[in-house]
Amino acid sequence: MNNQKRYLRYSIYALTLVTGVSACKLPKQVATPVPVTLPAAPADTIDLAALTTVFKDANLKTLIDTALAANFDLLAASQRVVVAQSQLRMARNAWLPQVNAVVSAGADKYGDYTLNGVGNYDTNLSPNIDKDQKIPVSPTPEFFVGFRSTWEIDLWGKLRAQKDASYSRYLATREGQRLLRTQVIAGVATLYYDLVALDHELNIIRRNTDLQLSALNTVEVQKAGGRATELAVQQFKAQLLSTRALENTVKQQIVATENQLNALLGRLPRPIVRSTDTVSLIPGAISTGIPGTLLLQRPDIQQAELELAAGNADVKAARAAFFPSLTITPYAGYNAFKAELLFKSPASIAWGALGALTMPVFNQQQLKSQFNINQANALTAFYRYQQTIVDGYSEVSTIMNKVLNEQDTWKLKTEEVAVLREAVSTSNLLFTTGYANYLEVITAQKSVLEAELTLISTRRNVYQGMITLYRALGGN
Repeated sequence: MNNQKRYLRYSIYALTLVTGVSACKLPKQVATPVPVTLPAAPADTIDLAALTTVFKDANLKTLIDTALAANFDLLAASQRVVVAQSQLRMARNAWLPQVNAVVSAGADKYGDYTLNGVGNYDTNLSPNIDKDQKIPVSPTPEFFVGFRSTWEIDLWGKLRAQKDASYSRYLATREGQRLLRTQVIAGVATLYYDLVALDHELNIIRRNTDLQLSALNTVEVQKAGGRATELAVQQFKAQLLSTRALENTVKQQIVATENQLNALLGRLPRPIVRSTDTVSLIPGAISTGIPGTLLLQRPDIQQAELELAAGNADVKAARAAFFPSLTITPYAGYNAFKAELLFKSPASIAWGALGALTMPVFNQQQLKSQFNINQANALTAFYRYQQTIVDGYSEVSTIMNKVLNEQDTWKLKTEEVAVLREAVSTSNLLFTTGYANYLEVITAQKSVLEAELTLISTRRNVYQGMITLYRALGGN
């Protein structure tokens, strides 16, 4: 008993010594630089609910639901979440002992001048053993049926740090999935309103084509009556042909946009059902303050922050690797050198346990290199996190100003179109009464066509700005 106590005391001394030596060799952590500080805002002036007015269209909701269920990028992202979840489950169970059911059989041929060879020969000559205890030789078989286990005791928190890293990366993949989901929703909405805008452009072009055709018929009648020249007819006809050619360009843009939207929905090309009136969906004015709290909830910022947490946990695990590790390897089962005696209980029952304290000696440089790698990755994650915050703040600031300016532009363009439509009516009336020439009519028709197309483009820019701002603030 005294020997056992002495052995235990020496073991504790040895553990303390190697732990102290390891601690002296630990690399120092690099201090994290000063993080970026967002400017103080009066309040979070934007509510995501106020931005979702552009998603109220019933046809758009159907398309978004289809994309969320069938988009291939989202399906791939869901599998990445499954992988991260499985890795987290592995890390959570790493502290548990590994228990394996073992059925083994083997044979050894020991030499006459080996320890086991001499021992087995001498044992078989002993009068103190019976026939079942005689050891077979040339060769000596061994059979085992039972359980063997390996258990690493997490003395220094290495396994816990690895679990924390896996958990942070799992959450990061979920944020990545949320980011992709928001991007898909924004992409579907953007393409949808592009189609709606192109439909409006096509209607405007066709309406102006009818107006220009009517003007051409009028000038041809006037030419027949000697009140207009062939040059006037040619000018009106050229304008009509140009407008008809523009119609074909818009038709091709509609086909290309429909195909692009169908690809985002994960399906082959087909017609897209869409609304015809979207003027009522023009969002109201938004406030100018940048919402700092909402900004930090962006999926990409959350993802970068979680990757930073995972990197820091990796550094902790790398530091803990310098300390000694304690491993316990117990076993229990049936063990015999004759098959017929294997399950002869209790004589064949065997059990044992081994505790091992291991400390890295000659692989210190490898551990230091791994620590440096993890430290560099953690700093890289920190810089990426900071850059993501800066980029997000700049993006939201730019988009907010864009939306405000486009809303003001849309109001002005609406007034401009109303004035130019009256100018077309006035020019037609003056032309038929001889108070205006055909060039003034052509100019008025061209101006109203350009203004109406610009109004549609401005309306689309308002939609796109609100959708982009919705995405920039993290979506849902």
